[in-house]
Amino acid sequence: MTQAVSRGEGHTARLFTRPRVFVRGVESLEYNLNEQRRRRLASVPRVIPARIGESEDYQGAIIQPGNEPFLTQSLHISFSIVPPLGQNEGHGHQNEALFYILEGRGYELHDGERYDWDAGDAVAVHNDSVHWHNNADPERRSVALIVKAKPLWLFLGLWQQGEIGHKPADDERWGPPMDWTVARVPEDLALKKVIKPADTPWEETPHGRIRWLAAAHVPLRIKATDAFLLALPPSGRSGRRWQMADEICYVLEGSGYDLHWEVALEISDRYLARVALEPTRWEWKAGDLIWVPQNSVFQHFNTDPATPARLLSVSNRVYKQLGYRVVDLEP
Repeated sequence: MTQAVSRGEGHTARLFTRPRVFVRGVESLEYNLNEQRRRRLASVPRVIPARIGESEDYQGAIIQPGNEPFLTQSLHISFSIVPPLGQNEGHGHQNEALFYILEGRGYELHDGERYDWDAGDAVAVHNDSVHWHNNADPERRSVALIVKAKPLWLFLGLWQQGEIGHKPADDERWGPPMDWTVARVPEDLALKKVIKPADTPWEETPHGRIRWLAAAHVPLRIKATDAFLLALPPSGRSGRRWQMADEICYVLEGSGYDLHWEVALEISDRYLARVALEPTRWEWKAGDLIWVPQNSVFQHFNTDPATPARLLSVSNRVYKQLGYRVVDLEP
């Protein structure tokens, strides 16, 4: 929970009623963490209801490191709901953010530039930017699912964030304001800030029919998050996939279940994988979030014989940059 605190000159800041956990530590009395991983995976849910009802003004985290039970700190997932013709509090943070617009129409103001969006668009809030989210509809709310790799920035010591009106303490110690050029790679300025449904094609892949929203090959100004839409036909399934990155899927429509196979480690003269003989099963429906843990084999199933299912899948791109690849075990 948060409360607004005046910072003077009409500016307010959010103050948490209890300390917020931005990142979690990893501690152990032994070098081997495998048993800790096994116990944790046996006790945490894989499906998280995330229904927002008819609220017209809400900013809330669904998945973040401080939540119990603790799931992940590779991604931070939240909703942003803005009332008709409303605007959220202007703020800035060093981490980037990916918005997927679920309802409504509106626009972003990023560093003074306007970027219009509609339902079905993917929107990039680039790193180190001042931004406002604005609802342009006089009658209906806007709803966005927000995906951030925020803990990654915080692990790297990129902590500088705040609301509009923030200034450094001891003003006399600092020189005059200047552009934040250290975070401005020239080629990034040419990348899109909004991806429309027509901007990326649907593709047939071993995992299923997908449309990319954010990835290294997609010209959207997002560097740390991969995102795609996955369409499951009636009574259909995805491919069976093994990957190191954990993944979060938001169920846009439909109902079904996941099968997750845990992968254990055997060390001899090399790293060896041992995949569980029996999977765990996790039921889901529209409005749920599915968490696929790190280093898992998984598969999605649509149980409706008449209606397609659609999932929005997101993961932290750093796993690929570390050399981990996706392995499709069954198309």
